[in-house]
Amino acid sequence: MQISWRELGTAPKMLVIAPLVVLTGIFASVAALVLASDRIVLSPFLIVGGLGTYFIAVATLCVVGLKNVAKLQNLGLTDSLSSLPNRRSLHGEIRGKIAKDEELAVALIDLDGFKMVNDLYGHAVGDELIKRCAVILREVCGEDAKCFRLGGDEFAIYMSGPLSNTILEGMCRGLLERLGQSIPIEERRIAIGASVGLSHTTGSDGLDSSELLRRADVAMYVSKRGGKMRCTWFKGDFDRNLEAIRDMDEELRAALLNNEFRVNYQPLVDAKTREVVAVESLIRWERPDGKKVGPNVFIPIAEESGLINSIGLFVLRQSCKDAIDWNGIKLSVNISAAQLRNPEFPIQLGQILEETGFEAERLELEITETCLVLDPVVAERSLDLIRGFGVNVVLDDFGTGYASIGFLRQFRFEKLKLDRSLVVDSADDESLRAMMLSSISMAQALKMDVTAEGVETEAQADLVRSAGCDQIQGWLYFKAMPPEDIAQHLSALLPSETTNQIAGEQSPQQRKAS
Repeated sequence: MQISWRELGTAPKMLVIAPLVVLTGIFASVAALVLASDRIVLSPFLIVGGLGTYFIAVATLCVVGLKNVAKLQNLGLTDSLSSLPNRRSLHGEIRGKIAKDEELAVALIDLDGFKMVNDLYGHAVGDELIKRCAVILREVCGEDAKCFRLGGDEFAIYMSGPLSNTILEGMCRGLLERLGQSIPIEERRIAIGASVGLSHTTGSDGLDSSELLRRADVAMYVSKRGGKMRCTWFKGDFDRNLEAIRDMDEELRAALLNNEFRVNYQPLVDAKTREVVAVESLIRWERPDGKKVGPNVFIPIAEESGLINSIGLFVLRQSCKDAIDWNGIKLSVNISAAQLRNPEFPIQLGQILEETGFEAERLELEITETCLVLDPVVAERSLDLIRGFGVNVVLDDFGTGYASIGFLRQFRFEKLKLDRSLVVDSADDESLRAMMLSSISMAQALKMDVTAEGVETEAQADLVRSAGCDQIQGWLYFKAMPPEDIAQHLSALLPSETTNQIAGEQSPQQRKAS
């Protein structure tokens, strides 16, 4: 990118102007001394030679100075790793277009899983990946748009013109398709994706470059929360949602300090004897104003803010305290992907077991397939440490993700929990029923226990029981209840005709009618 004298900033221009002023001052001083001296005879040759030397020096300084200052200016506007223009360059380009009232669109691109690449393969491979992504970005943009690297794993594209919105979105979808394919680096093929946020200005709506990039950034995070590998245009509602998320984040921090969280427990029963053999911890939050907030609402926010580690430790510690005297039954506690990635978690787990006196052999930690797929090396290392305490590991929500036989063998789970959707829909869908049966057979071959969750009817219970499930969990038998209500059910057997009454729940038909 060549920069003209007019485009140079004031500071770079001074690097050329200042030496010229000094040179001119020196020449003027020498000329004045010569003119004031009676001993020096000025000849035409001396005058022409002096003026010629001055002008040659000025010309040389201008040419060389301008050339090198332009190079410095270019370096200041270029990312050294990817050789793409940088954030400063992008702001300058946008300001120039807005000054001319031109319509333009901006896309902010954030790579998905880049931190994991750095952690697994090192920063040298991460740097090479950035370079390869920059090449892909240039190929996608061609001559129609300009691409930039903003820093880290963030890139941007901008395009001006009446059809910039439509064309830029098409480019971004093409970019996602390219990044959806694994990228070869050395002997590896690295899978990487991206999340894209887009914003737009007419040039006359008062938006400046900073606001345009902020909007694209907000839209990009909406793409990430929506499942990644997608493009999202900024909407005004996003700012309102962002404010609500920030408010809830503050409320979550206050809830932790003020002990507003409670832990309830849903029993699991033996499929044959209908005896309670385990309980699963489920967090509940009732705010001071009496409003109950579901985990599906506040857990994703806690994961984004990093509070999930503190909340998860609270649930684990409280569950161990509550369940320590419950007749030796198993205790299942869910842990998040963020906890599993935290290198301190196994140490914190050991401290909680020692602090509460809870037997490690009675504890089961439930994790989802997503936790393992995101970072399998770190997950396996953490799980090895966790098993070292004697704690069992359960794969939750099986049937909704990516698990394969090799995947199950690699992580050696002690138990498999079939996802509710697989159980509920198997009654009416032969293919799902076959999938459920094959999943149970596979788990049995790998010496895993199997739990069916979400069981709501006797027909579903009979189906999973005959299919070979070891444990059953669901509203047919029990709802989640506070710890003080658990003890009365621990030694009770559950005849099928009285299960709903013991559970204190309406039947599925009653719930449907109400």
